[in-house]
Amino acid sequence: MTGPTGTDHGWAGSRRLLRLLRDLMKGGGSSQVRLDKVVDLIAQDIVAEVCSIYVMRSGEVLELFATKGLKPAAVHKLRIRVNQGLVGLIAAQARPVALADAQSHPNFAYFPETGEEVYQSLMGVPIMRGGRLLGVLVVQNRTQRNYTEEEVEALETVAMVLAELLAGDRLLDLTAATPGGEGGAMPGRLSGMVLNEGLAIGTAVPHQRGIVITQVVAEDPDAELTRLDDALGEMRDALDVMLARSEVARDGEHREVLETYRMFADDRGWLRRMHDAVRGGLTAEAAVQKIQNETRARMAAIKDPYLRARLADLDDLGNRLLHHLLRLDERQREEELPDDMVLIAADLGPAELLDYDPSRLRAVVLEHGAPTSHVAIVARALQIPMIGRCAGITTEVREGDQIIVDGETGQVLLRPSEAVRAGFVESMAAKERQKEAFRAVRDLPSVSRDGVDITLLINAGLMIDLPHLEEGGAEGIGLYRTEVPFMIRDSFPDVPTQTDIYSRILDAAEGKTVVFRTLDVGGDKVLPYWRGHDEDNPAMGWRAIRIGLDRPALLRRQLRALLHAAAGRSLSVMFPMVSDVAEFEAAKELLQREIDREKAFGDRLPAEIKIGAMLEVPALALQLPQLLPRCDFVSLGTNDLVQFLFAADRNNPRLARRYDTLSPAVLTFVRNIAQQAAEHGVPLTACGEMAGHPVEAMALIGCGVRRLSMAPQAVDQVKTMVRALEVEPLQDSIKQLLTLPDHSIREKLRSYASDRDIPI
Repeated sequence: MTGPTGTDHGWAGSRRLLRLLRDLMKGGGSSQVRLDKVVDLIAQDIVAEVCSIYVMRSGEVLELFATKGLKPAAVHKLRIRVNQGLVGLIAAQARPVALADAQSHPNFAYFPETGEEVYQSLMGVPIMRGGRLLGVLVVQNRTQRNYTEEEVEALETVAMVLAELLAGDRLLDLTAATPGGEGGAMPGRLSGMVLNEGLAIGTAVPHQRGIVITQVVAEDPDAELTRLDDALGEMRDALDVMLARSEVARDGEHREVLETYRMFADDRGWLRRMHDAVRGGLTAEAAVQKIQNETRARMAAIKDPYLRARLADLDDLGNRLLHHLLRLDERQREEELPDDMVLIAADLGPAELLDYDPSRLRAVVLEHGAPTSHVAIVARALQIPMIGRCAGITTEVREGDQIIVDGETGQVLLRPSEAVRAGFVESMAAKERQKEAFRAVRDLPSVSRDGVDITLLINAGLMIDLPHLEEGGAEGIGLYRTEVPFMIRDSFPDVPTQTDIYSRILDAAEGKTVVFRTLDVGGDKVLPYWRGHDEDNPAMGWRAIRIGLDRPALLRRQLRALLHAAAGRSLSVMFPMVSDVAEFEAAKELLQREIDREKAFGDRLPAEIKIGAMLEVPALALQLPQLLPRCDFVSLGTNDLVQFLFAADRNNPRLARRYDTLSPAVLTFVRNIAQQAAEHGVPLTACGEMAGHPVEAMALIGCGVRRLSMAPQAVDQVKTMVRALEVEPLQDSIKQLLTLPDHSIREKLRSYASDRDIPI
């Protein structure tokens, strides 16, 4: 390192310091005595007037545990909240801070009990272990000092050694104490996002448990480099064997995800950083963990789900590499796991689920995760219930806790009482009996008791959704979300790639209807390789067909691929987020250009082309007399339509119960659209969540909708409802209910169904 005196120590200085710290760790004495020696040693080596160690305590506060240079009276007295001052900022972001003039930083906070007002510059790094923040290590200088990147990296390496010291001396037991006693083992409830539906009861198994690095400082860097390279080779071979397993060998997006994951094992940047860390004085396993900590810190700062998935891949690879380096016996570890595992993790890479026996894995709950994350795609392929974005799951759950996962509502029940557990077991049994009843109608027609045909379709977005088309007894795909394959790729797919995707979808549908919705990105669906601008209200911003018309080359390439894929077959294309007829006409014109292009080249065209609009913007409903003669079908995007009608963000939890989809306003709006569509002979399909809930589906049918597209797992129960229904009297009742001034007619519809033995 380069200190204020200009002495150049470089990485050699770092290695010398690591050796001194290693010897100190081997010595005796109390934890406090050793920490006091540590800060003194670091301050001398880095040539700093101050070195301080802050340890994370319960309640999201950092306690000053040891210092060289600040007032000794502040030790164990000074407590700083996470995000308070520069130390709190380092803890909140889990990233280093290096400032030549710390007092000018907006986060600077002055604590008079420390006497730190005389110090100008500050460098601090988080103390991490296994992805968990243990504390913060800080050095300070009286004069302004420009800390180099090499010095920051060296201090991060020292922080790794400190992490092992803190863990080894069991200081973490103090920090983990909670006011509830016994580790806060009271029952609890957490909420998250359903990534794959299903119900489960099991025993909590925290992911990545048991990886403990006992040697951080390298005795022989060259030997450590050899160990690292050997382990990398073993890991690559093991991944190749994994990809050959039967449950993941079949085609689908999960296969592409896993193959892309395998490519990350050869990522040059990842490999270079680990090699550099070994050359800096770390053992091979400590180098891997150092890069993991850096990766996790980057993950914490990134909101983009695609980029988070890529970083999760690297984190997963790091864990695999550690297992090879440490020669951990996976077979023995597997035998120690319970037969009813519920896997708990902050995040997972796409291959990590394959490390667990699927016959014993009941469910997965993640702190992060998203519907298009790689692990969610693999979970759907393996039919494992999964809940993501469950804040607090990794800190609230302990290994061995009993846990209930409700993959229908997104609820996670922690340490449930016997009464709650028994009730849920009965609910699961009832659900299974209900599924058996649903299976009985799977191959029967979706016709009401008074002879009205109701077409039931599924929503899909990935190849792995297609088997549900046959299993659920649906008549086709009413909404294929073409943007989902775009969101799991590294770059915008070209025309041949898109053609292959759409061809496989049509092949799997075996002649059944498939309605392809053109690219609906923007808003909360961001393509990582194509950055837009931040918007104050993205749901109502530059998205869907608005992007397609402003960037016609993108839309034309997609339309060209659809025409190629459907050559000789029927093609249905739907444009999303259409606001007025002029937009629809402009989109049709782009499609016609592609049709003319295909004719000019002599290419084979689809046998039939149907063009439709997705009605999500209320303004379009006021132009239905002009729209309906110009389109072949219309679909209601109920999710966006309802939020736009009420001017209420459907993702805002404060508004979740304020407005109901079964309000007279919504249903009157739908009824008017259905009447006009019927008058023009244009098929109307309801897509979105309303169509998949029996009581809402019943209301839509009562308003005149005859085509419903829903999540695959909802088809059986909606069909059961339809077959018990008489449509004509329902329509009469709905007409009367819509005259009421009520907030919602939900309970009245429930009573209607109950009185007539209609299962909802």
